[in-house]
Amino acid sequence: MQVVPARRGRAVRLARGQAIRIVNTHGSQVVDTWAFNADDPSEFMSMEHLHASLGSVFPKTGDALYTNRRRPILTLEEDTSPGRHDTVIAACDVHRYRSLGCTEYHDNCTDNLHAALAMIGFPRTETPSPLNLWMNIPVGPDGQITWGEPLSKPGDHVLLRAMIDCVVVMSTCPQDMIPINGANCLPVEVHYEVTG
Repeated sequence: MQVVPARRGRAVRLARGQAIRIVNTHGSQVVDTWAFNADDPSEFMSMEHLHASLGSVFPKTGDALYTNRRRPILTLEEDTSPGRHDTVIAACDVHRYRSLGCTEYHDNCTDNLHAALAMIGFPRTETPSPLNLWMNIPVGPDGQITWGEPLSKPGDHVLLRAMIDCVVVMSTCPQDMIPINGANCLPVEVHYEVTG
């Protein structure tokens, strides 16, 4: 198993048919997750297009995850957690932490995305809204959202199967000011492995 350190990002190339298992090692860590067409960075997994394809804001086991060109890039083949993953909230960035009162630089998922892509030599892209694995954002009947704690437990995992050659990026969200990474607001590492 490979590790995504706390507060950092990693990028992995997947050939069509390969899969990546992402493990919530401690059970409380949100992982911002992106996927890009390996041959064309302008095509990427898109939450807006996913909503239209699924008719839901919560992907479930067996669902294809769609790109901004409305074709599957990944399939959610396995999910041992309660299945609560967020598709509404944008990746955190320096502006988000500034609005929360930070006066110094704060690690963030947007910078983690671009650093992870740079490590594998993938062209810089825009920052699409991520699939926030294990992030619990309840949506009320009036449309109001709440910042919940993850419902997952240690060792829960998802298995994402590549439908095209792609690059998957994971960021262990550095959010330590609201309880999306658990009541103690402590970002931790997660693990992953690529399977055939």
